[in-house]
Amino acid sequence: MNKLTSTFAKALKIFLWAFLFLALLGFVLITTVDRSPIEDQDFYQETLQRLDQESWTETQGEVWLSGWSKVNLTPERPVDLVGYAPRGPYEFVQDSSYVKAIALSNGQTQLAWLNFELLIVHPALAKAIEEGVQKAGIPIDQLIFTATHTHSGMGGYMPGPLGEMAFGGYDEKIVEGLVAKSVQALQSALSTQDTVSISFRKTNAPDHVSNRFIKDGPYDPFVRQLIFTKKTDGKKALFFTYSAHATCLSSKFMGLSGDYPKFLTQRLESRDYEFALYAAGTVGSHRPMAKGNTPELVQSYAASLDSVIWLRMTNFASNKKPLIKYSRLNLELREPHLRISDNLRIRPWLFDYLVGDTNAHLDITQIGNILMIASSGETSGVFYEEWEKLAQENGLKLIITVFNGGYIGYITPDELYDEHFHEVREMNWYGPGNGHYFDQLIQKTIEKAQ
Repeated sequence: MNKLTSTFAKALKIFLWAFLFLALLGFVLITTVDRSPIEDQDFYQETLQRLDQESWTETQGEVWLSGWSKVNLTPERPVDLVGYAPRGPYEFVQDSSYVKAIALSNGQTQLAWLNFELLIVHPALAKAIEEGVQKAGIPIDQLIFTATHTHSGMGGYMPGPLGEMAFGGYDEKIVEGLVAKSVQALQSALSTQDTVSISFRKTNAPDHVSNRFIKDGPYDPFVRQLIFTKKTDGKKALFFTYSAHATCLSSKFMGLSGDYPKFLTQRLESRDYEFALYAAGTVGSHRPMAKGNTPELVQSYAASLDSVIWLRMTNFASNKKPLIKYSRLNLELREPHLRISDNLRIRPWLFDYLVGDTNAHLDITQIGNILMIASSGETSGVFYEEWEKLAQENGLKLIITVFNGGYIGYITPDELYDEHFHEVREMNWYGPGNGHYFDQLIQKTIEKAQ
């Protein structure tokens, strides 16, 4: 009996120590969701006040000048694919990856867009490129990053534990190559600048995209396009956005590919454009309506979308006034809210360790009457209709892109926060009210631009 009692006591002691250890571990790693009103937070008031008070750089020129270029990024050896779950190195090249550059000037201010056939432009990659551009002495006043968001692109540019676990890690040689090719593309784009005309075109393509969480829910159906036409030889470049995620190809697909944006830009360049650049639009909660996930069916989807772009223009406007305004708005955010249940999240220090710097900001660019906002949040297109209506009331055309060299997760409507969707559970990183916060930021940016 004494032996049994002794054994029971030892087991109870082990259980208690294990319970205390787990409780302590839970306390160290986990905390509750902060559901206090976002409007009452200091960061909310401070950022909106900064947006209201900070002046934008503004210049008025005589003419528009533009040039463009692209450089092949395809690695010499296979590297890990990035998108969906970890898949390992790609097994073949379906289509080569590129960095694309468009330079635009009014003779006073020099802008440039860098576009990558990658999942995102990670903050570490953006910083390395900015340093490379500065070292090369390239005279650019505002550099804006964009990405196609292909889920079959190359990895190797995301540092930190999360990057190592899920996004192909960080390879210094790959990053050095991306920097060198980016500098090359920018230098080439600048060297080919010539006088251009600029026009804005919008096309309704509602049958090619949908709300991927709410059946018959709201979504943004428009392809928005900036067309640059050189006056000397008539050559054209196209900058365009669409809100369908580049997720047509299967998660089991083991080829390197730019997905439907790649096939679409190839078609556009085979017809009327010397150069076409797709920048992911408000892709949050939006899926492509492709009829299958093989390369052939994805190419068919791109061909169908191409036909709509050519045949169903719903809005067209020229942009003759060589006015440029630009600014960068650094964003303060709520504490990180990477949730593990409805009301529990990992602690901010653990999130910061796993994810690293998120470089939260908006790049604001106005060219004539066209307002372009590049976001670090993967914004949902369900907000777009109201934003565009406000822009129209203020005499503006609106183009919103994402993956601007910062990444802060998804920006979705707050009423979905407690739904069990991937985008609002694991990927809504900054907690309750973030949808309203971004809605206010964009609205007030539009109002300031008028």
